[in-house]
Amino acid sequence: MSQEIEASAKDVVDSTIKVHKALGPGLMESACQQCLSYELRQCGRKVLTELLVPIFYDNQQIDAGYRLDMLIDNMVIVENKTVETLLPIHVAQLLTHLKLKECKLGFLLNWNARLMKDGIQCVANGMPVNLLKKS
Repeated sequence: MSQEIEASAKDVVDSTIKVHKALGPGLMESACQQCLSYELRQCGRKVLTELLVPIFYDNQQIDAGYRLDMLIDNMVIVENKTVETLLPIHVAQLLTHLKLKECKLGFLLNWNARLMKDGIQCVANGMPVNLLKKS
């Protein structure tokens, strides 16, 4: 992974934990997303939210309603959830977004986790990875 992607990923993780510590679990995804966007911009990151991602099929662009929750520095995708548990369908959704946007790294953030470190799942190149040391 490039140093640029690693730096963006570190800011995503650090900012996510900072926001969650301040607000705790239980907020709506949209509120968490806005606070995280603010925090990442404070770190100097370029943040796009609710970004429409078209599908290309048979040389045709099809707008099928796919939206990224967040795109950080045009390299890292963040999908925000407030669920009991992250499910395989959430990973599949992120993998689809990574493929459609041609990004190498993405995060699933479950803002409903009691400890945010337990609510962060990272996916890189189609393979789940763990950037957090759980203690």
